[in-house]
Amino acid sequence: MAPYYHKKGEQVYLQTWHGTPLKRLGHDILDNGITYYRSRLSYQQMLRSYDDDSRHWDYLISPNPFSSQAFTSAFNLNKGKLLEVGYPRVDCLVNVDSSKCMELKRRYGLPLDKKVVLYAPTWRDDSFGIRGYRFELAVDFYKWKNHLGDDTVILFKPHYLISNVYQVPNDLSDFVYIMAASADINDAYLMSDVLITDYSSVFFDYANLNRPIYFYMYDFEQYEQELRGFYLKVPDELPNDVIRTEKELLRRIKEDIFDYDRLQAFNQVFNSWNDGKVSSKVAKRIFYEN
Repeated sequence: MAPYYHKKGEQVYLQTWHGTPLKRLGHDILDNGITYYRSRLSYQQMLRSYDDDSRHWDYLISPNPFSSQAFTSAFNLNKGKLLEVGYPRVDCLVNVDSSKCMELKRRYGLPLDKKVVLYAPTWRDDSFGIRGYRFELAVDFYKWKNHLGDDTVILFKPHYLISNVYQVPNDLSDFVYIMAASADINDAYLMSDVLITDYSSVFFDYANLNRPIYFYMYDFEQYEQELRGFYLKVPDELPNDVIRTEKELLRRIKEDIFDYDRLQAFNQVFNSWNDGKVSSKVAKRIFYEN
């Protein structure tokens, strides 16, 4: 919440947050002497900004026991403020409707008869410029097109904090489709058949669709040791292995190499509260039991 906004006494501040955390948050981030989110802040300023906001929360939604532990630690939060029910926004993924998926593809101009690979990378704490965070595209979409073939397209969804815009070359316009950073990420999930990400928390929600997830972490050591660090044991607790090279990434996607049993085990730990009825549970708690 913006620092200039003052909550009235009768108002309820429901913090929905934006995902189960893979990257460390708030007080759990080690001070490595770099700038942080809410940008160009020192480490202590970053912590104060989290503390100033979290003290106003009446409730924080938690999607799983793992997140409850991380949130209470990262935000110095009283566990009594947690709503441990799952994520309301995941209801549409649990109650997935195939006709809705086709409708979304038409709306966004995606081909209806091709495999859609969603590429949704996150931002890096140390890549901040005058206008915001920059993302250096570390993939070769020409190589992707040659390897994946004509029956596949890429849906590129940049993180909303990324300020620079990737321009699709004319000769890739039938292969790479850009989704606005401000567009609803759930739409991207529903339209896609496969997810590629790196350190973004998007894979926790996407896993509810029981579709393949691939982790392309070309800068894994730097991210783990010099930037955020992780809550999870990577890759052991992920629903797939960490992939370091484009060649291996494209091979696994092309050959449909994916362990669905591993994904099911992951969902048992992180998504068992998402039963498709979370929105009604939260509404009942806030409006009728508060």
